[in-house]
Amino acid sequence: MWCFGKFTMMDSKCLGLLFCVLCTYLTNVNAYFITVDAHAEECFFDKVETGTKMGLMFEIAEGGFLDIDVKIVGPEGKVIHQGERETSGKYTFAAHTSGVYTYCFSNQMSTMTPKVVMFNMEIGEKSSTEDKPAEDGHQNQLEQMIKELSQSLSNVKHEQDYMQVRDRIHRSINESTNSRVVMWAFFEALVLIVMTVGQVYYLKRFFEVRRVV
Repeated sequence: MWCFGKFTMMDSKCLGLLFCVLCTYLTNVNAYFITVDAHAEECFFDKVETGTKMGLMFEIAEGGFLDIDVKIVGPEGKVIHQGERETSGKYTFAAHTSGVYTYCFSNQMSTMTPKVVMFNMEIGEKSSTEDKPAEDGHQNQLEQMIKELSQSLSNVKHEQDYMQVRDRIHRSINESTNSRVVMWAFFEALVLIVMTVGQVYYLKRFFEVRRVV
């Protein structure tokens, strides 16, 4: 393909094609925030074909000890992955059969604290072992390069989402720690004032000259 042979001098038409293909590959790259209430479970579903690559990434942004139960279930009800009290994680697998795959976030262990979860389920392409004609070699190579670039951009976006969540968590911890320090300092100052007033009153009564009538 001419565009591939002249890749360093690609015209506007090829650049437009590359941009459109990249946008197509990045359509499903989204991070979602959900709130899982205490004693609740939130589940999501994706219908895929056999051999499709799937990747679940999640991070607990707020709530309690920043932990949650995670479970991935296949079409036959078989548990593919199950984790308890996890703070973050990334689990990648290939669909062993066609059907609906379910992934759930459970906050059953919490008594009153809701959890805010950031997650992303990346749906890849169905793996194929079929041989393609040699005459399409240049086109296949260009498509492979676009896929690799798309995957790299997806990874960068995932890292950005992860860093945003980590920054949000650290900011929340810092604000909570700062408020506790301020309250403790206020309490110490109040105790010091009360003790000072009490000591002054006690010493005044101790040195008071009492007259006997």
